[in-house]
Amino acid sequence: MTIRVSVVCALMLGAVAMSVSSLASASGPGPGLAEFHAPRIPGPTPPTRPGASLAIREWTSKNWSGYALNGTDFTQVTGSWHVPMVQSPTKKRHYRKNTFSASWVGIDGYGNSSLIQAGTEQDWFNGHAFYQAWFEVLPAPETPITMTIHPGDHMSVSITKGVPKWTITVTDTTTSQSVTTMQAYTGPMTSAEWIQEAPTIGRHVATLASDSTVTFDGGTVNSGNPGLISSEAGAMFKGRRHQISTPSLPDSDTDGFAVAYGSVAPRAPSS
Repeated sequence: MTIRVSVVCALMLGAVAMSVSSLASASGPGPGLAEFHAPRIPGPTPPTRPGASLAIREWTSKNWSGYALNGTDFTQVTGSWHVPMVQSPTKKRHYRKNTFSASWVGIDGYGNSSLIQAGTEQDWFNGHAFYQAWFEVLPAPETPITMTIHPGDHMSVSITKGVPKWTITVTDTTTSQSVTTMQAYTGPMTSAEWIQEAPTIGRHVATLASDSTVTFDGGTVNSGNPGLISSEAGAMFKGRRHQISTPSLPDSDTDGFAVAYGSVAPRAPSS
């Protein structure tokens, strides 16, 4: 599809920028635990049964749910969301079972192995909730950002192509923390996306954390409204039948949507 650009809007970052020294050197919530935010791993054939959600007929994935635009020359993407809360296990014996999730904005990765992205992770790790901001340029694992993240914080991400490097800005507008970094990237720029993900730990897709519903809003692509439509949405599956993360229809101004844990599509946000 071609890029559809309508109402032009800029993402306002009203926070005080922090230095790039705020980037941490370790990856993941524990020592030696490298966390990757991988390209889309295709899932089973999208459902066509009567009553299936219109928001998931286009694509499925083993590690992604959300919205992805396909086209050419995607040079800028933005988005914002409130950090979801990790739900603690309902059974005590599961408290030591580690689960992971990530909410992010990026370019590429839908149909290729390249990806530039930034977002937050929301994990249940060693019996505790863990929250962190990060950016990533494949093939490297995520680079954590030294920024205190709480569930409910309002996050904004901007990724913009430059010469010779791209600019990635991650902002917690709730706490006025912001980090900007310049990164080399040479991907094909053929997709832009807003994604809830089950990250890859080592070589395996991790168990998805049970999070509260995430609402992405204020998205732009190439500085314009992305004009999201339901056929650009996809759901996450574990195996062929177990749908574990589901997006809503787009909101009324077509720049956002919600994603819920489980197989039921949440109600679309009002705007």
